[in-house]
Amino acid sequence: MSHADLLSDLNEPQRQAVTHREGPMLILAGAGSGKTRTITYRIAHLIQQDPALAGRILAVTFTNKAAEEMKGRVISLLPPLQASPLVCTFHSFAVRVLRRYAQRVGYRADFTICDTDDQKRVYRTIYREMGLKDKELPARMVRSVISRAKNQGWGPREFLKNARSMDDEDIARVFDHYQRYMQASNAVDFDDLILLTVKLLRQHEDVRFRYSDWFRFLLIDEYQDTNKPQYDLIRNLTELHSNVCAVGDEDQSIYGFRGADINNILRFEKDYPGTRLIKLEQNYRSTQVILDAAGAVVANNLSRKGKTLWTESKGGRKIELFVAPSAKNEAGWVCDKIEECLGWGEEHLAVLYRTNFMSREFEEALRQRRIPYRLVGGVSFYSRKEVKDALAYLRLAINRSDNVSFLRIVNEPARGIGRTTLERLQKIASRRDLNLGEALSLALREHLLPGRAHKALQRFSELMDECESHLDLAFHLCLDKILESSGYRTALREEGTEEADNRLLNLDELINVAREASQRGATMQSFLDEAALRADTDEYDAKAAVTLMTLHNAKGLEFSTIFLVGCEEGLFPHQRAIQENDVEEERRLCYVGLTRAQRKIHLSYSRMRRFFGRDSHESNQPSRFLNELPTELVEAVHSPSWSPGSDHRRDSSFLPSWNEPPVVQRRPQPKAFAGITRNSKKSVQQFLDNLPRTSKPGAQPGQIVKGGTVEHPKYGRGRVLHVQDMGKDSKVTVQFPGLGIKKLIQSYARLRPV
Repeated sequence: MSHADLLSDLNEPQRQAVTHREGPMLILAGAGSGKTRTITYRIAHLIQQDPALAGRILAVTFTNKAAEEMKGRVISLLPPLQASPLVCTFHSFAVRVLRRYAQRVGYRADFTICDTDDQKRVYRTIYREMGLKDKELPARMVRSVISRAKNQGWGPREFLKNARSMDDEDIARVFDHYQRYMQASNAVDFDDLILLTVKLLRQHEDVRFRYSDWFRFLLIDEYQDTNKPQYDLIRNLTELHSNVCAVGDEDQSIYGFRGADINNILRFEKDYPGTRLIKLEQNYRSTQVILDAAGAVVANNLSRKGKTLWTESKGGRKIELFVAPSAKNEAGWVCDKIEECLGWGEEHLAVLYRTNFMSREFEEALRQRRIPYRLVGGVSFYSRKEVKDALAYLRLAINRSDNVSFLRIVNEPARGIGRTTLERLQKIASRRDLNLGEALSLALREHLLPGRAHKALQRFSELMDECESHLDLAFHLCLDKILESSGYRTALREEGTEEADNRLLNLDELINVAREASQRGATMQSFLDEAALRADTDEYDAKAAVTLMTLHNAKGLEFSTIFLVGCEEGLFPHQRAIQENDVEEERRLCYVGLTRAQRKIHLSYSRMRRFFGRDSHESNQPSRFLNELPTELVEAVHSPSWSPGSDHRRDSSFLPSWNEPPVVQRRPQPKAFAGITRNSKKSVQQFLDNLPRTSKPGAQPGQIVKGGTVEHPKYGRGRVLHVQDMGKDSKVTVQFPGLGIKKLIQSYARLRPV
């Protein structure tokens, strides 16, 4: 494509961003405003102006899918090049650097990358070694706290300095043990990849200057989602110049729970004096109705620079709001609407929800209607047990000190190496300060284990020697040989079940993937790195007619119609965000959800929804975000016990509390109700407030009872397991999701029944 053709495809703000040459630039790119086009055209324009720059451009984003899309677009815009710009994720860039310089930060170049499942195994091992119990200090909570600490750039020492409780001191000890265990295993987790790269660049001036000098132009996508270590990485890479282009949207900063810091984008102009600010406000995705609604909601946030999205696609269909008496009724209504859409030939529909547990009702309803759907956030290909087992064999053959892979496959398939044997081997490793591979060699050499255990481990050691001997083969052939010699395939064939047959097919597919990677010139290590860095959203199938996913997973995607469900206070915005006074990020999440839609939005909330396996005693309150929608853009539909076409799903238990008949809404002009009309001055909240309230018999106001829900100022909501009545000082046992069981004194804990 010629220079003139390149620029003719752009609007004026995009053209300004693409042709900017030297110095820092911040591009505030609203949803659907052609962000990816602007980035890729900027890369192509830089290369057109100076082909020698091709290999000295670094573009970084957050997902493999986005990186691959960018890379493909750049290639399509330019003739064949001798060198190519580096377009990759933060983590893959870090892997690239560390594979070269790992020894400078205490690792070998063949380090293993551990995913969440691998980490869980490590924590189980550490808990056994430290004598900790999951009930007293939930490992899931500890993993989350340690990850958040790493996203602040903290190690165990920094975390301990900021400890505020006995639990924090215990977590600091686990943190320290975890890091030492991982280093001994020559293994890193995703957080370590960035932290170690930053450490490398900070401590080694020659490496820092090498990369800062080589990459003369940096483009950072989704800058609003960067955390402290990623921010530090960028600052190190721009030490010798300020040719950095940050592209992002502060209104789409939704990963604070992962450590993302919205202040990184808000203070960019202070970090890089002389920054050129360009706003991309023309939207190419949604109708003006959708943009006005989303803009009105996010305008209530204070932490933003501000922009006004507009489109040439004027008007649009109003947003439809449905109030369901129950979650089952809500799912039935959504399925009715989906069937209508599919009947009109409409495709690319999405059901979006705040948390994963909500998918069940919709999955069941869709299966009952025989409507095919895709669930994003389920088990991806690279997360399947058999795939992870096969890759663990390959990783251990490469890195014999990899404790994580060792523990995963030492008895997979079963070969008589039980838990007791492994615990003995781990004690040997701990006492002698060895990794498990070294401890195995020592135990066999000095006969430190009983006869049966010795023989079983001897066979495993010989197997791994054989696996290592296959490493000279093309790696798809190596993997094939390992699966045979390990007995893994044989065990599945002998199992003879349909599930085992499916697992064999998955292993065959893994061999195919490895063959394709080998044919395109990938190394065995890069193949393993790519598999380790895959995310759930990389598995997303854009051809699926109906997709179910969380709002977080929907970011960066678009659909013709969306159903944003569960719009209830305490669910969306989430109760924890309300308690921590951090509703702004939840509001940005709402903005992200609304702007996924191209043509139509359906909103719904359920007056009754099951929490902790039972119905809530009181009617759920509508989300505050509903009240922030402009009234003239919303049409409310209402069916207390019935949804169109669903008589067989009547919720008769709910009928007595409603004193009005079902209202059937017909297209193309759904009938507004409860005072909401085109010219009404009443707010959506006033309409919702006028709905009849419902309640179920149960505890008296202010009373805490077994099976009830309570709220704690620190731990959030939990289910009451037991109440020992002692008057004002009653002892209450509560299970808090993700935090385990806590025993509390009611008067001191400030528990509030919900």
